[in-house]
Amino acid sequence: MDISFQLYSAREFTPWDGVLKRLADLGYTQVEGFGGNYENPAAFRDMLDSQGLKMPSGHFFPMEQFEDDLAKVISTAQTLGMERIFVPAVPPEQRIPDAAMWQSIAERLEAIGQKIRDAGLRFGWHNHDFEFNACADGRLPMDILMEAAPSIEWEADIAWIVRGNQDPLDWIEKYASRITTAHVKDIAPEGECADEDGWADVGQGTMDWKGIMSALRGVGVDLFVMEHDKPSDFDRFATRSVAAFRTY
Repeated sequence: MDISFQLYSAREFTPWDGVLKRLADLGYTQVEGFGGNYENPAAFRDMLDSQGLKMPSGHFFPMEQFEDDLAKVISTAQTLGMERIFVPAVPPEQRIPDAAMWQSIAERLEAIGQKIRDAGLRFGWHNHDFEFNACADGRLPMDILMEAAPSIEWEADIAWIVRGNQDPLDWIEKYASRITTAHVKDIAPEGECADEDGWADVGQGTMDWKGIMSALRGVGVDLFVMEHDKPSDFDRFATRSVAAFRTY
């Protein structure tokens, strides 16, 4: 089973060559990139190749780089071997339930997506929890994005959906044809792991990952990315998570 790892989870535990070696030793075959990996794409690709790892997906933030320097984004993605790329967020000041703003963001994403697909790559959005705060008209930003940008994919971060006070199974069913990739992470029991912002290693928290994985596979998701937003111990997180995921 191919298992991916979001390298953002290891940003405090570099150098990257050591991180990649450990991931390969643990049985990960893929990683997901983020901005901290893109300074020298060719050199990072060499490190990946040396460990037999692939980078089929990556995050690019902020979204403006797709509009201001699309050629660089595409070159970076292609050099690293990516097949699908995602916008992971908007800046903090835009994480508000403003329907007109989200409509505008969605329209920009739709236009960007066409250019990305023309380059032979896939394109989509990765959620947090702020997309599930209702706007004044009652609509949720996540619905606005999906409806006003009908061609983009969704990399569903399941734990953030839960933190947005939503049932992930409902959203998986609602957008079954749009979710192609998923972030796999866990939420600690109330009051635990405060130093890790309440996140847990996969399999150590409150999420029903066995049931969620069944639903995700049932709608055709084919890329699963282990993630922890603030691990205090990268090796512990990576080890526990790959072991738990193999049981789902």
